[in-house]
Amino acid sequence: MKQLLVIILVFLTLQLAAQKPIATTESFTIEGSVKEAKTFSLMDIADLLVKEKDSIVITNHLLERKSTIKNIKGVLLKDVLSKIVIDQDNPRLLSEYFIVCMAADNYKVVFSWNEIFNNETGKQVLIITEHDSKKGGAMNDRIALLTLNDEATGRRYVKGLQKIIIERVK
Repeated sequence: MKQLLVIILVFLTLQLAAQKPIATTESFTIEGSVKEAKTFSLMDIADLLVKEKDSIVITNHLLERKSTIKNIKGVLLKDVLSKIVIDQDNPRLLSEYFIVCMAADNYKVVFSWNEIFNNETGKQVLIITEHDSKKGGAMNDRIALLTLNDEATGRRYVKGLQKIIIERVK
C-alpha cells in the first residue's frame, strides 16, 4: 500500500511539473521579408475594427474538447498585416509567401499569404484583445492568436504571440 501511495505521488508530481505556465507577451514583432520590421502592442492595434464571437470550444488534434473561450473580441490578423509592407514589388509573387506566427515558447503555426488575404480563413484569424471578461494585460494567454474556423481549434491557438515572420518559399 505504501509503495502504491509513493507511485501515485510521483505520478502526480510529474504531471504538475509537465504543465508549464503560458509565457505571456506584451507585444509582437512582424519581421522577415518586409520593408521595415514593426512591433505592435495590444494598444497599437486597439483602433482596428473589432470582431466578436460569443464562444469557441478549443479542441486538440483528435477533436477532443480541452476548454471553452467566451466573449471573444479581437482584430483580424490581415488587418494588422496590412500595416506593414512586404518586400515584394510584384503582387503576383505574393502567392509564394507564408506567414509564421510564433509564441514565446517557440510554438509555431503557418498560414499562406493566400489563406489570409484570398480566402475565407483570413476573416477568421484573430489576434485576441479580450476574452472571458478579461481585457489585454489581464488575459493569461496574452497576446493570443486563434483561427475561429479551424476544426481542431487548438492546433492554431497561439498563446503568448511574440513574432510573426513573413517569408517567401524558396
